[in-house]
Amino acid sequence: MDETEVRTLALGLPETREQPHFTMTSFRVRGSIFATMTPERDQLHVFVPEDDVHDAVSESAETCEELWWGQKLDGVKVTLEGADPGLVNTLLIAAWRQKAPKKLVADWLENTSA
Repeated sequence: MDETEVRTLALGLPETREQPHFTMTSFRVRGSIFATMTPERDQLHVFVPEDDVHDAVSESAETCEELWWGQKLDGVKVTLEGADPGLVNTLLIAAWRQKAPKKLVADWLENTSA
């Protein structure tokens, strides 16, 4: 996977914008960051619930590892080279759903289920 594929997946989610975040690139929904990409564009940090972290790490230990912020398990660090695009998409959706307003998520789910 590469940064272009990540952008396509992330920016395909409703109301997602890409903005700088210190030295990283961030993906945000209505101002809330749900993922960041390192300056080298070789890793993606996806902020998902703890259960999703454990699932990703156990499913793809070669490309996924726990992402800690201090003493808090905050998400998944994905090494893009060799990463499964389906898993990355699943993680981005989970992170987006966690940060997006409930009404926006409900509308999106309604439109994607049709």
